[in-house]
Amino acid sequence: MNRFVAGICAVALGATVSAAWAQESSDNRVAAKTDWSVFVEDDPTECWSVSSPKETVNTRDGRPVAVNRGDILMFVAYRPGSNVAAEVSFTGGYEFREGSTVTLEISGSSFEMFTDNNWAWPASPADDAKIITAMKRGAQAVVTGVSERSGTTTRDTFSLLGFTAALEEAEARCTS
Repeated sequence: MNRFVAGICAVALGATVSAAWAQESSDNRVAAKTDWSVFVEDDPTECWSVSSPKETVNTRDGRPVAVNRGDILMFVAYRPGSNVAAEVSFTGGYEFREGSTVTLEISGSSFEMFTDNNWAWPASPADDAKIITAMKRGAQAVVTGVSERSGTTTRDTFSLLGFTAALEEAEARCTS
């Protein structure tokens, strides 16, 4: 599947996930693995592991600023009906600057993710695989982006505790 089409699907998935995430007792949440949760949707079948940041820093002109942001989430999704397996995505809770990229840093490795509105994801399944390998080995993931509206730089730090277990749970639920 074309990454752009996958991105459109990710936006639709994000709406579903944001609603599910907001309701911790949602029937869609099937597991919690330390700092990561696993959600499953039945029609069509979709499974994803998701986490929110442990720390968020927003700066403008090098100074910390208070900003209003929506849900800030990192996902790894499986959509077998669309032949999507282990697709990494991030929503920053705001629209990213047009034409910008988001930087994902894990244990000294840096990855670039392209943006569309308030979503970011790697350019290819091969990049997804590299990021997931780094996430399995790392302790935290730091995502840095820039907002369209105010040019605010955001830096969100995600714990990777429980990531591998959540990923394996999501994969098992969508490939069996």
